[in-house]
Amino acid sequence: MTSETRIDRRFAALKTEGRAALVTFLTAGDPDYEVSKEILLGLPGAGADVIELGMPFSDPMADGPVIQASSQRALAAGHTTKRTFELVREFRKHDQDTPVVLFGYYNPIYVYPSERFLDDAVAAGADGLLVVDVPPEADDELCLPAIKKGLNFIRLATPTTDTKRLPAVLRNTGGFLYYVSITGITGTAAPDQKDVHAKVAEFKKHTNLPIAVGFGVRTPDQARAIAKGADGVVVGSALITAIKETLDAQGRSCGKTAPAVLHLVKSLSQSLRTG
Repeated sequence: MTSETRIDRRFAALKTEGRAALVTFLTAGDPDYEVSKEILLGLPGAGADVIELGMPFSDPMADGPVIQASSQRALAAGHTTKRTFELVREFRKHDQDTPVVLFGYYNPIYVYPSERFLDDAVAAGADGLLVVDVPPEADDELCLPAIKKGLNFIRLATPTTDTKRLPAVLRNTGGFLYYVSITGITGTAAPDQKDVHAKVAEFKKHTNLPIAVGFGVRTPDQARAIAKGADGVVVGSALITAIKETLDAQGRSCGKTAPAVLHLVKSLSQSLRTG
């Protein structure tokens, strides 16, 4: 297994503080490289504890229309996997503590190709990978090589993940377990607080990993409610929506994008700090 990572240290520190992590998701390069960098650099100051950086892909099957559109905007602006690594490197010039998780699909990693991708991810300063379409049965393909490089490999668990399936999901998982609070795609429904807390409690009988809950969390009130029974709350579609709502008819930022996103992050963060 990996030695202690930024992700491990951050969740340990937050446990001492007695609060859940705010995990923010953004698509790298959305709506363009410079605005994406501005948002990324501002996230820690706005209260993000862990950053998930989506790698744009033309066929993001687990994502809802909001995040799919963000990938399309980034790709249309010329974003590439190499540019994602440039963003992480830029971030690390300013912040050596906040964990960065690269979120995406296997196809762009495979064609990069995989070994060079892992080397470049580590060199840029990434801390973990969450690749939604690589199952535990294929751990030799990407998961185990990533762990050997010092990256946490983060897995998804869902409402349909039962106790028979859970050991396979947990076997090589590191950093945290990402619990998908609803069935379906991102950003299309709101999670039920009681159901989420019950499922998290069930998973905690089988792992000491922190459990972060995502899919459908949009507002500070929702984040506060979910956080009462989880180690982290993941917010993505709401931030992507904030980006979209500031763009002009041609999909370009008019200077309001980063402030709007960071204002929302700040309100979400405050909700987790005030309990």
